[in-house]
Amino acid sequence: MSSTIKIVLCIVAYILIAPFMGGIMSGIDRKITARMQGRQGPPILQPFYDVSKLLKKETVYVNHVQIFYLLTFLIFVIFTGCLFFGGFDLLLVFFSLTTANLFLVLAATSSHSPYANMGANREMVQMLAYEPMVLLTAVGFYLSTGTFKVREIIMSDNLPAIITLPGVFVGFVFILTIKLRKHPFDLATSHHAHQEMVKGITTEFSGEMFGLVEIAHWYENVFLMGVVALFFLNANWWTIFIALVAVSITYFVLILVDNTNARMKWKTMFKNSWITTIIIGALNVFILEVIMKGVL
Repeated sequence: MSSTIKIVLCIVAYILIAPFMGGIMSGIDRKITARMQGRQGPPILQPFYDVSKLLKKETVYVNHVQIFYLLTFLIFVIFTGCLFFGGFDLLLVFFSLTTANLFLVLAATSSHSPYANMGANREMVQMLAYEPMVLLTAVGFYLSTGTFKVREIIMSDNLPAIITLPGVFVGFVFILTIKLRKHPFDLATSHHAHQEMVKGITTEFSGEMFGLVEIAHWYENVFLMGVVALFFLNANWWTIFIALVAVSITYFVLILVDNTNARMKWKTMFKNSWITTIIIGALNVFILEVIMKGVL
């Protein structure tokens, strides 16, 4: 089978399977969260029921440009996952994800709602907080494997990146609490009904539009867990099982953090994110660069 056909099959598989995997992940999140809080919790398939109802409801929108921005947001999120699972350049992958988030911000601000605008402003602050760590992650993979290409990283005979990038891995998992909108950094919006600004950036989305946002988050969550798995993968087939275990543990830890921490202010989030990026991520990259120069 040619490499082109493999790439196409991986992309098609992501487009078709990712929303189901993302929905299951969301259902597992709800179930574990409920059990941690001493509740029975909804069935694991509840996210699918919720989105199905949203897609059937009447959609109220402020203007047509809001629909355009949301559809573009969804397309870019899917495009990001296609680039990643197709094995393309990590820098391009992360740039595409940032572009997607910008369209979500534009969709929120186009409504002129005070709550949505507040959420959009916080979303921009969150992007400034986590983007440096995202960039360091791509740089770290390059220094560790000698390439930005996802497929070349996976097929590399080198040690898994987690061996040389433990600090970068910890930093990336740290910012996942922001990306997955979990405590203590669920500032722009939240999956829980406790925000002081209603639903923040998604306040003005209803019906089909809100359903599309949820589906986009499912795609995004699968992609982000794929990046976590990338730290543990190489040419050895058995690393797939290690990666699956690592992804499961990481997701559980994020749920645990979500249920054991109170929401912080944006200044605290920004400070902690940059401190983590500089001390853990940048230091790891610096040490790796020094070691690579010493070897060469």
